[in-house]
Amino acid sequence: MKKTVGILGGMGPMATVDLFRKLTMLTQASCDNEHIRVYIDSNAHIPDRTEAILHGGPDPTDEMLSALRHLEACGADCIIMPCNTAHYFLPKLQAATEIPFLSMTEVTAQCCAERFPGKTAALLATDGTLQSGLYDRALEKAGVRFLHPCAEDQATVMRLVYGVVKATRPIEPERATWERLLQNLRDRGADYFVLACTELPVFVDRLGAEGPYIDPTEELARAAIRFCGYPLNP
Repeated sequence: MKKTVGILGGMGPMATVDLFRKLTMLTQASCDNEHIRVYIDSNAHIPDRTEAILHGGPDPTDEMLSALRHLEACGADCIIMPCNTAHYFLPKLQAATEIPFLSMTEVTAQCCAERFPGKTAALLATDGTLQSGLYDRALEKAGVRFLHPCAEDQATVMRLVYGVVKATRPIEPERATWERLLQNLRDRGADYFVLACTELPVFVDRLGAEGPYIDPTEELARAAIRFCGYPLNP
């Protein structure tokens, strides 16, 4: 029997839309009835994860647990979260349910190791994700070399995430800024770029800028499709 997937979303809403779109596009199906049954709780009231991790902001776990209970009630067989920083709270969430979570950081690290062996990744993520070490640990475990942006480039990443994508501002005017950011990282030895904030694939898709990239949202979608027993598009 095929399984179902629950998306614990709203972090942010556009990232949730992007994950659902990729689940649909990456599932090999010839008609509606061949797609996965998906339950989505896009809870935009979940407090900001970076603020909670770094600055003592409101704890997001209560709202995340509320969304988890809704997905449990729907009958989801696995849970996925379209927010990298939210994975900091994954141990608390997993301890509160018997439904398995699929880890975005783990599937991404494995993809890096398989697709770019011996190459160096540049990790593009929020301050909360970087400073929590979520990806550092996953990439080190997978034997992947990586680097972080310098302080100035990290400030640019945060502005693009919060000031552009989350704020639904025009993306095209940021083309030169994005290209400069990537070149700075190439100059420091980066061979490819991990879009480890779920707003960044949205940004890159609209901009059409060259990478190469690893998209954790796409890798999470692929993992969910495999878990649910559906075929992947080639």
